[in-house]
This record gives sequence, C-alpha cells and structure tokens, in this order.
Amino acid sequence: MKRKLTAELWDKMHYLFRDFNDRMVHVDLEYDFVPDIEALKTVIICAFEKAPVLHSRFVDTRLSTYWEVMPYKIEDVFTVSYPEDMDAAADEFLTRYIAPDDHIQMKIALFIKDGKSRLCMIENHMCMDGGDLKYFLQSFCENYTKYVKQGISPVAYRTGSRSYTDVYSGFTQAEADVAQRLFKNINARDDHRFPLTDDNIRDASFIARKSLSEDTLQKLKAKGKELGATINELILASYFYSVYELAGYPVTDKIMISNAIDLRRHMNSVEDKGFTNHTSWMQCAIPERGRDIFETVKYVVRSSNRFKKDKFMGLYGLPLLNFGYSFLPHAVSESIIKIGYSNPLMAMSNIGVLKGELFSLDGNEPTNAFMSGAVKYKPFVLLTVTTYKNVITLSMCVRGNDEDKKTVERFFGLMEKNINTLTEKDVK
Repeated sequence: MKRKLTAELWDKMHYLFRDFNDRMVHVDLEYDFVPDIEALKTVIICAFEKAPVLHSRFVDTRLSTYWEVMPYKIEDVFTVSYPEDMDAAADEFLTRYIAPDDHIQMKIALFIKDGKSRLCMIENHMCMDGGDLKYFLQSFCENYTKYVKQGISPVAYRTGSRSYTDVYSGFTQAEADVAQRLFKNINARDDHRFPLTDDNIRDASFIARKSLSEDTLQKLKAKGKELGATINELILASYFYSVYELAGYPVTDKIMISNAIDLRRHMNSVEDKGFTNHTSWMQCAIPERGRDIFETVKYVVRSSNRFKKDKFMGLYGLPLLNFGYSFLPHAVSESIIKIGYSNPLMAMSNIGVLKGELFSLDGNEPTNAFMSGAVKYKPFVLLTVTTYKNVITLSMCVRGNDEDKKTVERFFGLMEKNINTLTEKDVK
C-alpha cells in the first residue's frame, strides 16, 4: 500500500497560488572549495528520508488532496556539473520549475570550476517556507560537517507536525479559542501595481539581484534608531517611495504593499515540528507618498505598529480557510477561496540574516549566500531581502521579458538612491 501524507492548510494554499507564481524557493551558496560529492549524496538521502514530503507527489482528485510518498534515486535529486560559465549555469538551474505532481519536491545542483563550487537548490514552497528552509540548510551543512569529520550519521533533522494549528501553541487556552474564531479576512484590495509589461506566452523566468554597498546595513541601523524604525521598515519605505517614482503614481495616492510575517512568533517551540509553512502577510498601507522619504517612513512605521500591537497578527482568516478546505470538495473550496482571496500585487519578504558559520561545510563558510522567493507571474511581484556578511541583497524573480528586466533594474537603482537618501541626509 502506498504511503500517504496529509496535505496541510498551507500546502493547499500554495497549491492554489499556482495561478500567481511558480512556488519555487531558491538557494545559491558559493564556496572556495569543492565538497566531498559522495558525502553530499549521503547527507541528501538522509535529509529526504527524514522529510518524506520532499520525495512525494501532490495528488489532487478534485474531491480531496494528499501527498503520496514516492520512490526516488539520488540522481533524481542531485546533479554535479563542471560549467564554463558558473553564473549562467546557476541562473539556468535556479529558474527551473518542479511540478506538484513530480515525485521530487527539492532539487540540488553542485557546480564546480577551478577549485570553487556553487551549491544551488530549488524547493517547492508547498513543502516549506523560507524560515524552515533556512533551518533545513543549517542542519544540512552541520550534518555534512559531522559526517566528514567524525563519521556521524547525518540524520539530525527536525521531524513532527506540519499542521497550521501549531501557530496557536504559544497562547493560553482562552487566547487560542479567540484566535481560532478569527474568521474575518482583514486584508483589503489595492489596484496599484509594479509597472511591468502585459503577460505574454513568450515570457521567461529570470532572477534579478542587487547588492547594496557594505556599509549600508550599519547606516540603516543608525538611521533606524534615530527615526524609531526597524531596518525592515526602512527598506519597505524605500520600496514604497521607489514604486511611486517608477510607476509615476500621484503622490496623493494610497498604496499597499504586503510584508511577510513569520507566524512562528506565536509558537511555544519549533524543535518538535516538521518542515512546513508558517508564513502570513501584514498589509502595510500608506495614505500618500509624503513630502519626502522621511515622511514615507513615518507612514510605514505607523501602519506596521498597528499590526504589532495585535497579539493575533497574521492569524486572521486562517479558521475560514481551514473551514473551506475541511468541509467542501477541494475543487469547490478553491473556487470559493479564489473569489474571496486577494493576492497582493506587490509584496516584500525579508528572509533576514544568513549566517556564514551556519552554512559552513567542513569549516568552509560560503563566500556568498543568497535566497529568494518564488518567480511571480505578472502583474504580481515580490521583493526578497537577504543579508550575508553585512551585505544586503535585493532580488526579484519574475516571469517576463527584456523590458521587464530593465524595469526591475531601474527599480533597484531607485531603491539604492532612496536608501542612500535615508542614510546620508538629515530629517528636515
């Protein structure tokens, strides 16, 4: 008898998101050495055996959905190649797509040239979000190191529940009862969008990146203390200001950008949980652009503070989604949810700091490390932010054309300009 795994709430939601993005999460780690290939294979197999959802196919019968655990070979997951152009090879791999009904939900490639290597991964967001993928990578690297140094079997990975209900574990029973009755969806709709070209069948996926100067992070920290804003809020304010400039929106327009929230903040522990998704959205809205970017920051801080004061931030609407998926045929649930669900046209996800020591392979820290969210389908966009060795990297994954690439590059230029204005100029 074939083994089945429960399709959890967020698995189903990210499956629904197939109309909005390719659901792939991307990882790119660069090293100044070449890891032991056979050891990597062993570590990968152990990881997949500890997380069977990674070698499962998603089954949609239209009445119900579930994961079916599938057999696999290491060659299905892991490839090694020796390209002349490492950047081109990595970009080609990272823009690939894994179908939900494939028997593998994560693929890994090792590129080798001149004694250096690049470890790239793509993973179906239905299986886990950026928070758990960071943990997966840290465990993966730690297990590799212990295996090659000490011969310890590389099986130290978290296992356990993948249920969305774990987000209520940090509440008292009375608080959890209230949270599980938050049926209302508090997100509003906004028609302002990133100025990309119309969707076209000839569009192709691309990943655009922009690394800011090395001293930007420290300057943002100092400016944040001065303005009473987090680094995330400063970057988000720059996002708002840059969109007004890029799209030519009237400065009096109200605009919304959704910001990813890690719902693990509500949990009492994650150590006994399996790899899954616990990410929701905070809809940041500003009433106008403001006289300058400093006023934009004030609007962003005011909006985000309203959410921060709510102990149930990010949990609204989850009971309604669960009700729909639990008591109706899956095809009917999707149709109804699509009517009421408003996918944000513009969003930002700050994956946070990637620590070199946690991604070290046998004492070799990455020379560069990068993660990004899914390739979005127009008109939707997601700005991903990561920080490695104090360098902030902005990225956008888009299915588009050369004109769209130029638009994203102009946006990155505006982001850099506006962040520099924030950090270099005094508040008027």
